[in-house]
Parts: sequence; C-alpha cells; structure tokens
Amino acid sequence: MSDVVEACFDHVGISVPDLEAATAWYCASFQLIAAPAFAVPGTDLRGVMLLHSSGYRIELLHRPGARPGLQPDGPLSAAGTLGFGHICLRVPDVPTAYDQLIAAGAATRMPPSPAPRPGATVAFVADPYGNLIEILDRK
Repeated sequence: MSDVVEACFDHVGISVPDLEAATAWYCASFQLIAAPAFAVPGTDLRGVMLLHSSGYRIELLHRPGARPGLQPDGPLSAAGTLGFGHICLRVPDVPTAYDQLIAAGAATRMPPSPAPRPGATVAFVADPYGNLIEILDRK
C-alpha cells in the first residue's frame, strides 16, 4: 500500500451572489452545460454543476448572506493571500478569448501577454463577481 493518495482533478467550486445570473454567464462565456440545480437539505445552500464537453466542471454555489472575499486586482495580489487565488482555463487563442470575455462582462485584470512558459500567452480577467480567471494557451 502506498502513502500517496491516488486522485485526479474533478471540479472547482465558486461561491456567487446570484446563482441564476452566474449560471447564465459561465454557460454563455465558456460553452458549459448546467446540470440540474441542487439544494443541500437542512441548509440554505444551493448550487449547480456546470459541465464542459472536455470533462472539466465548475460548481457554482449560492448561500444567502455570503460576504465577498478576496477580489484580487491581478495574479500577484491573488498570490499574496493564502487560499484560493484563481482558476485557469486553457483556450486556443488568448487574445480572442480575452476580448470575448470582456465583451461578456468580465473585468480586465491583466491583458494578454507572454507567459513564463516560452511560446505561450496568458491573460487574467475577473468574472462579474470578482473571481479571478486565468486564460492560457499551451503552444
């Protein structure tokens, strides 16, 4: 028996102030399909799992009265706080995806620029609720 946990990535959960509006934004912006919404019995927590054809999933969660947390102005400030900093989605063309996300209501945090990985491009936006999203190509 190994001391290493065998695992693979399943999903990321994001708390949002408006479950229906966030579901619409993420589905339209990233070609996601919403599974049926759910509620956790005995609590005021509701959520919905958003599915992408490639297999990644984003779980949106809503709890009335939730307070805003870290709303970083870019990747450096996100890394200056322990805990969740951002999600990263791989795209075929960063400048095009960046323009589409800004047009859809995302806020700019870092325009497209060369990534630390040679030949790659990276950009950061914030969703309409301030959550940081990295978009990256891996050429």
